[in-house]
Amino acid sequence: MCAHVLVAEDDVNQADLIRRYLQHEGHAVHVVHDGAAAVEEHRRSSPDLVVLDVMMPIMSGLDACRALRVESDVAVLMLTARSTEDDLLTGLDLGADDYITKPYSPRELMARVRTLLRRTRAAGREPERPLRAGPITVDPSRHAVHLDGDPVECTPAEFQLLVALVGRPGVVFSRAQLLERIHGIDRFITERTIDVHVKNLRKKLEPDPRSPVRLITVFGVGYKLSGDADGAPPA
Repeated sequence: MCAHVLVAEDDVNQADLIRRYLQHEGHAVHVVHDGAAAVEEHRRSSPDLVVLDVMMPIMSGLDACRALRVESDVAVLMLTARSTEDDLLTGLDLGADDYITKPYSPRELMARVRTLLRRTRAAGREPERPLRAGPITVDPSRHAVHLDGDPVECTPAEFQLLVALVGRPGVVFSRAQLLERIHGIDRFITERTIDVHVKNLRKKLEPDPRSPVRLITVFGVGYKLSGDADGAPPA
């Protein structure tokens, strides 16, 4: 599964360690040391995956992630020394697909990289026909989402959630089921990750994200796509 990976890490020794492990797995690697350079290199070379450290000079990893999401749905893995759950979820809220906290083992990092690349590439290979529910269309073969015919930019994790929900409108999925869909079984990821992805999807798909009528919370269970996905509120 050879890929082009962009690594943004201001610690030179840490960046070199990540580079060597990625190259050992057969990936082509480009290393930069600040967020602004990461954004520019992404524009130049269109990598398959971006590994972003949070604390970097010139532009932080969070700001770089925000900038990347304006123009791309490239898979993003955040590296952070911040250990509280709220801090970790901030990266997901900005559109990151996964995060890993420092200190981490290189083997754990490589496992996360493999999972992200496998999920992204599987989505691009799926020969499935487009899925439709009301105004929402999800095309797995093109990794494309449309709302009322207009394109909607989604991260790889958001896309996988929509494939599950739009594929079975009205069916309630638990957070654990959705988590396994986008991350596999991973003891390092919490179910609150799903809440963040759903919140971001609501901003893109709901007439009023604060009063969702499409992506519905089933309290105590999880989420479903309303069987009446045209967005009309119930009478």
